Amino acid sequence: MSSVLYDAPGPRAKRRNVVWTVLFAGALAALAWWVYTSLDDKGQLEWVQWKPFFSGTEAWTTYLLPGLQNTLEAAALAVLIALPLGAVLGIARLSDHAWIRVPVAIVVEFFRAIPVLVLMIFSNALFAQYTNVAADDRPLYAVVTGLVLYNASVLAEIVRAGILAQPKGQSEAALAIGMRKNQVMRLILLPQAVTAMLPAIVSQLVVTVKDTALGGAVLTFPELLSSVSPMSSYYGANTIASFTIVALLFLAVNFALSMFAAWLEKRLRRAKKSTGAVLAPAAVNGAESTGINV
Repeated sequence: MSSVLYDAPGPRAKRRNVVWTVLFAGALAALAWWVYTSLDDKGQLEWVQWKPFFSGTEAWTTYLLPGLQNTLEAAALAVLIALPLGAVLGIARLSDHAWIRVPVAIVVEFFRAIPVLVLMIFSNALFAQYTNVAADDRPLYAVVTGLVLYNASVLAEIVRAGILAQPKGQSEAALAIGMRKNQVMRLILLPQAVTAMLPAIVSQLVVTVKDTALGGAVLTFPELLSSVSPMSSYYGANTIASFTIVALLFLAVNFALSMFAAWLEKRLRRAKKSTGAVLAPAAVNGAESTGINV
């Protein structure tokens, strides 16, 4: 028996799949047991290591929540700047004019090829030597600048790919009825491409949230991950517990972002569906009299 997409496994294949499943489950259980025993032998599972996070608010108000606030602030600023900038660059790469398309392509490929950490370090040095930004604010400026330059170039490629993925008949039909190129892009292509681009855009936003940790590791930006070192030192080297709580916070933020994107995508798809209603002749004549094309 076969399916449209694949051949259904026979008796031998089913037995082989069962064997591999049992072996994999056993290996996974053995690995989990080894991790548990290793942590238990080192005393990392004792209550004293986890007590600061569950028996009071000092660890949260002093270390975790301020770090989370700085992480979200840097990510939000980078996203608010990178999204429109990436959209403009992506559209500019599709320009019919070479004097626009070629320089933009060079800029996008240049910043997309450079590691975001290098951009952060370069931005920090630039702000230190050529601006009057205070030393306390400089890490935030450098982190946001590096994230904007890198993510805007990546988002530009996402936007360009999303627009090019639309059927050519969409733009050809719009041009045939007399619409200008900017109208075709603004009213026809972009609204349809947004839904297709949304998963890739959200993935890049999740990367932006995680990349803020690079600023804490190199530029002393007080983000969420950088709170682990002072927090574990203050509470007696509960490093594993601190990293676990920080990882769960990152997971919660990124999961919430993904769920919001999934909800938004469903809403956009429902909004684009036609109601199937048939306009009465009077409504059509009224629309034509007001100059609206139907």
